[in-house]
Amino acid sequence: MRDLAINLENHPGALAQMGEVLGKAGISVEGGGAFVVGEKGIAHFLFEDTVVARKILEENGITVIDDREVLIQKLNKDQPGQLGKISRLMSEAGVNIEVIYSDHKNRLILVVDDFIKGKEVSDMWKKN
Repeated sequence: MRDLAINLENHPGALAQMGEVLGKAGISVEGGGAFVVGEKGIAHFLFEDTVVARKILEENGITVIDDREVLIQKLNKDQPGQLGKISRLMSEAGVNIEVIYSDHKNRLILVVDDFIKGKEVSDMWKKN
């Protein structure tokens, strides 16, 4: 799984267009979110195959900003403070979490500035 950062126009229908384009191509969004910051729309969505998703989006005039590997974690939802704990471990390792969201399987998706260090923390977390 990988994350695509997508530039969306900030107007009604921009997200619908993106979803329809992907749907017509048989491409499923596995998680993510979209936000408006100032006048700009930005989306981060999780895909099984970002090469195909990117191609379809760009062929339809939708700008893909970035394609990045993600860290996937399962937090213990019955234990408060999980987000704080994993975020603190990333911070202590010098890893900045740049994007965070959930996928359709209720897993935590992290896009980080240093994937190798982040993966070390993520792997350690999974052992606990």
